[in-house]
Amino acid sequence: MGYREELLQSEGSSFPGKTYTEVVLEPAFNEAKENLLEPMMAINKAHLIMLREQKLITKEESKQIAKAIQSLDLEALRYSTYTGEFEDLFFQVENQLLEHAGDIAGNLHIARSRNDMGIAIYRMVLREKLAVTLSSALLLKDHLLDFAEEHLGTVMIGYTHTQQAQPTTLAHYMTAVLDSLNRDIRRMKAAYANCNRSSMGAAALTTSGFAISRERMMNLLAFDELIENSYDAISGADYIGEIATAIQLAAINLGRVVQDLLLWCTQEFAVLKVGAPYVQISSIMPQKRNPVSLEHMRALLSSCVGNTNTILSMIHNTPFGDIVDTEDDMQPYAWKSLDMMDKLYRLLAAVMGTMEVNKEVLRQRTERSFATVTELADMLVRSDALSFRKAHHIVSEVVKNALANGLYANQITLQSVNDAARQVIGRDVSLDEEALRRAMDPVHFVDIRTLPGGPNPKEMKRIIDDRRLQYASHLQWLQEAREKRRSATQHLDEVILQWSEA
Repeated sequence: MGYREELLQSEGSSFPGKTYTEVVLEPAFNEAKENLLEPMMAINKAHLIMLREQKLITKEESKQIAKAIQSLDLEALRYSTYTGEFEDLFFQVENQLLEHAGDIAGNLHIARSRNDMGIAIYRMVLREKLAVTLSSALLLKDHLLDFAEEHLGTVMIGYTHTQQAQPTTLAHYMTAVLDSLNRDIRRMKAAYANCNRSSMGAAALTTSGFAISRERMMNLLAFDELIENSYDAISGADYIGEIATAIQLAAINLGRVVQDLLLWCTQEFAVLKVGAPYVQISSIMPQKRNPVSLEHMRALLSSCVGNTNTILSMIHNTPFGDIVDTEDDMQPYAWKSLDMMDKLYRLLAAVMGTMEVNKEVLRQRTERSFATVTELADMLVRSDALSFRKAHHIVSEVVKNALANGLYANQITLQSVNDAARQVIGRDVSLDEEALRRAMDPVHFVDIRTLPGGPNPKEMKRIIDDRRLQYASHLQWLQEAREKRRSATQHLDEVILQWSEA
């Protein structure tokens, strides 16, 4: 026996081959029965309702098919194993409908293809998972708002280039995180809008000669829009690419924050203390409080970025046509990314809600830091009518001399300022001791920065109040979208049940 005959004997002589089943069909079937069965049944119900309304099937036929739909054992399907008897879940469901209703059940496929149906199913699954992730993002936003409001007056050093820059507040830092998160939420909402569009009625590629209603299918399935061009309906994969990109950015943005939090948990920074439920002790070192929750977040966010990269790579260079078979392999990476972001948003919300902040260390460190000296330069501009560059040179000399003498910023004297001024402008400055102390006070530094977006506590409170309104608006949108989907599902179930029992 030759190698070809041996291989065919092992693999089988008809579709599907043993290895193809193992690598492609069985994993796709397992994903489908877990994630795709419910939207598949919703489309069957909606299509049946539309066909009857358009008088493409009779009342009696629709009742017969409705009874068949109601007779399906969905739990048995969820627990079934792939046998190769049917190529995929779609054909297994279709076969069961034919067994229950007879040949008339075949009319459920009038003006419909696995192409437009598959894309609609994928979009319905993704919109549900995206809504769950959005809900958790809003939960985190709510916790961050509370955290920021608690720390309106918590003065800290802000860093640029990883170096001490200027005094700010923990509220200022956290509202920056909030606004980054809000942009992620906006991107996810936009991705939801582009995802929640109906492909139904596009059929295989060119619509159909049957007088179906694409608009009715859109409404029955709670889609917001129709993908008008039927070629685009089965070819456009950017809806999943947009979701992947939005989630990728969200993971990257959150990862940068988690990295900061981990750094601030070190004994050297001594700023944050993660709550007991979210730390582990060392097996050998009794003093250790390992912030493993944050460490796992950092790693899992990176895995999320990897999964979204996989999606974009799989779309790349696919033909502009039906790629449902490719999408079978690609969709699970999107589901995994969305599920992971959902969990990580919830975990970070819990960690932030139970975290302790060492306000005293932050205050003392800020008072000793030279981060305040920008205000000293500004004050010299105001008091002595110097150019900012001249004032900058004076203060730079002050800082250099203080560091050489091992002094903290709050130990700078008026004499040292005048010594530097004589070197730069040849005279003393008109600054007095009180003005110098005010210039070096980090609380004063923060308080006078009242411009929009500055760290002044009143300005921060205004921003937090505004972001709470923004949060309420996002929450209302999410609830309305959820209710629209719920109502559509309930309507489908009620109509099919009524027909099946008539």
